[in-house]
Amino acid sequence: MASLKDLKNRISSVKATQKITKAMQMVAAAKLRRAEEAAQNARPYAERMEAVLANLANALKGQEGGPPLMVGTGSDQSHLLIVCTADRGLCGGFNSSIVKKAREHLNKLLAAGKDVKIICVGKKGFDQLRRDHGDKIIEVIELREAKNVGFVHAESIAQKALSRFEAGEFDVVTLFYSEFKSVISQIPTAQQIIPAQIPEDAPSMEEQLKGAVYEYEPDEEEILADLLPLNVTTQILKALLENAASEQGARMSAMDNATRNAGDMIDKLSLEYNRTRQAQITTELIEIISGAEAL
Repeated sequence: MASLKDLKNRISSVKATQKITKAMQMVAAAKLRRAEEAAQNARPYAERMEAVLANLANALKGQEGGPPLMVGTGSDQSHLLIVCTADRGLCGGFNSSIVKKAREHLNKLLAAGKDVKIICVGKKGFDQLRRDHGDKIIEVIELREAKNVGFVHAESIAQKALSRFEAGEFDVVTLFYSEFKSVISQIPTAQQIIPAQIPEDAPSMEEQLKGAVYEYEPDEEEILADLLPLNVTTQILKALLENAASEQGARMSAMDNATRNAGDMIDKLSLEYNRTRQAQITTELIEIISGAEAL
């Protein structure tokens, strides 16, 4: 049985931990509001980008050739996985769920005999993937120093992927991140960004413009030459913003659970402390009474 001093020290330690987790929960809640707003603001732009690409892709149907960023290289032997996680922990299963999604896709590609390389955006993803697939990681990008992720960070990551794609190092690029739904729901997502994967249900420009007549100038191929690299950057930016909101939501939920668990532990330790103290008092009283009767 633990002594009263040990129990008192444990209670003090858990109370100090509870203060920290409560503070972290409040900080995460404050950051979540800004991150969620940024993620929501980025979604319409990414959706409109998909609509424009879908419309241009339909216009080029039946024509020979096309930009490699849209039609691919004609092969899918070499794959690049961009795994976006956080640089910090204490956010529940946020990082592990993204890495699990990426690892499942990676194992499926390896089983099919494909060549796979990985770019880790975030230290936590690198820490988990390097145990089994360290030889496939070609670069690690940390955004720890960035106060808020923005277009400049997405553009830097996109340029790294595009330059390697143009050099013929990869045929397919897949992006992994966590889509923010709510504080208690973040969905690990895999999105192919090279070649561009146009959703079948993406609304066309005619639907969005309600039947308005328009023309492209210059032609579709010239527009795509500029639009497709921008789309890669846009999708990476959306992923980073979704990740930022998901990370704070997961951290807020995890710290709330930790705070409540600490409270339960304090109650249990306090009860044990009081019982131990009462037992010691009872034992001392019995010893005093027994000694008095012996006299």
